[in-house]
Amino acid sequence: MTNPSIQLTTAPDLVEQVYARLLDAISEGSLQAGTRLNQEELAAGFAVSRQPVLQALRLLKKDGFVEDAPGRGVQVTQLDVNWIAKVYQVRGSLDALAVRLAAERGAKIDPEVMKQGRRVHQTRDVQAMIQADLAFHRAIYQASGNPLIAQSIELHWHHLKRVMGAVLQSSEQRQTVWDEHEAIAQAIASGKADVAVRLVQEHVHEASVQLTARLSEQIQHLQTGAQA
Repeated sequence: MTNPSIQLTTAPDLVEQVYARLLDAISEGSLQAGTRLNQEELAAGFAVSRQPVLQALRLLKKDGFVEDAPGRGVQVTQLDVNWIAKVYQVRGSLDALAVRLAAERGAKIDPEVMKQGRRVHQTRDVQAMIQADLAFHRAIYQASGNPLIAQSIELHWHHLKRVMGAVLQSSEQRQTVWDEHEAIAQAIASGKADVAVRLVQEHVHEASVQLTARLSEQIQHLQTGAQA
């Protein structure tokens, strides 16, 4: 098992620290689907007692990132196409609300976000591409002026980062993704709320269709290989 061994600082709430470290490890792919999570190993790696680890694992189970393993213990959940499609539905609604509010304010998205996104798109650095994509959408959430949007979508982005990482390791990001981002940003800056909503809905829908299709292919390939 890959052990996300990071020494934690002394703080009142070790549960939150353990939860955050494990969530990052799962969403970024260093703890992959099916990985068993041993409480003793994790506690030793984080230099904490088993109690905060146990509580953190319970929270991760509630949020859909770990599940009961065959026999005993827990493991990182398998990626599920239907679940990811539902997450994209939620993201599509929240992104649409965010761009509408941002456009009504005539907000400007920092052009450096676009430049950085186009730069990393050429690098094939999967985690950098995911972070750049997330930075663009976070900029929209901030531009909306409603902090509840970012708070509501944050957990869902961890699920999306998992599938994006898994898929982009073996296939390329859509070539048009940053052109789509640019068009959305321009519509927001121009105050064209309806146009911005349409563009972001098309953008999220296309991402959902392509990523879930590729994920389904990966899962089918793994299942075929296991049966061979």
